[in-house]
Amino acid sequence: MDHLVLIDGHHLMYRAYWAIPRTLKTKAGEQSNAVFGVISMLLSILAKEQPTHLLFCFDEGEDTFRHQEAKEYKEGRAETPDDFYVQIPRIIQGIEAFGFKHISDKRYEADDYLCVYGRQGKKTGAQVTIVTGDRDAFQIADEGIRIAIPHKGYQAAEYLGPVEIFAKYGIRPDQVAAYKGLCGDASDNLAGVTGIGPKTAAELIQKFGTLAGIYEHITEIRPALRIKLERDRESAFFCERMATLLTDLDLPTPVDSLVLTSLPVDPVFDFLRAMEFTLLERRFRAMLGTDYGKQIFAPSALADAPTPVKKEQMVLF
Repeated sequence: MDHLVLIDGHHLMYRAYWAIPRTLKTKAGEQSNAVFGVISMLLSILAKEQPTHLLFCFDEGEDTFRHQEAKEYKEGRAETPDDFYVQIPRIIQGIEAFGFKHISDKRYEADDYLCVYGRQGKKTGAQVTIVTGDRDAFQIADEGIRIAIPHKGYQAAEYLGPVEIFAKYGIRPDQVAAYKGLCGDASDNLAGVTGIGPKTAAELIQKFGTLAGIYEHITEIRPALRIKLERDRESAFFCERMATLLTDLDLPTPVDSLVLTSLPVDPVFDFLRAMEFTLLERRFRAMLGTDYGKQIFAPSALADAPTPVKKEQMVLF
């Protein structure tokens, strides 16, 4: 069976940036902690998931339809240091060195593309794994589509499908947007209904099914809770709309073009050596010797060449 792996690129970058010491630099002084972390997790994802198809999805800016509808959307997040942003071009260069495709669009968020590609991948009969830590993506989970949350690099990924999401949050994937409509999402600056937390939100959704269903039966809800719901009705439906992922976008890159086969390895070795990632070069060389590595990468003399002996920059991740 084909296995489509969709990666939330910005989630990986942020995890990498904060997990790897910012003191990691090349001899020339170029900071490389986020670059190292992303490539390290990428190697772990390849080894563990063994995808036949792969795509990175990125956010491109703050001009999506959600930002246009709500200027306060995602405001209030902690400022990311400049030395994160300067590493993004190098990260993209590394992804392209592997021969993997990536997409972004100023009008949409990465989650929207994760949703569209995930559902299209399922239609083709593929198993789909979406690598992200964003709870909005939980609404994509389905039979054959699972969410993988990275932990410890990618050594202890947490897999969530419909059953796991219900066990953890008390809601179905199709109820995620309604859930956020009630309890909000601080990371997106969505208030929801003030005074309603995750437990109460789940209880209401379990009883009435949808956000609209809750308000249709508002008179059946105890007075103290009803007051909160009536007061913040507009906010609830607004937050639900902001959290709802798009499902009808055109695919900029067809799913069948994401297949991993005969990928050249020389650009990968060139990139890893340019960044002085000796440890990652060794890991990549070891992967090329596996059955999976031989399946997706083309043979190369560089794969048999010895790794230059250098002081290891990082033994974690």
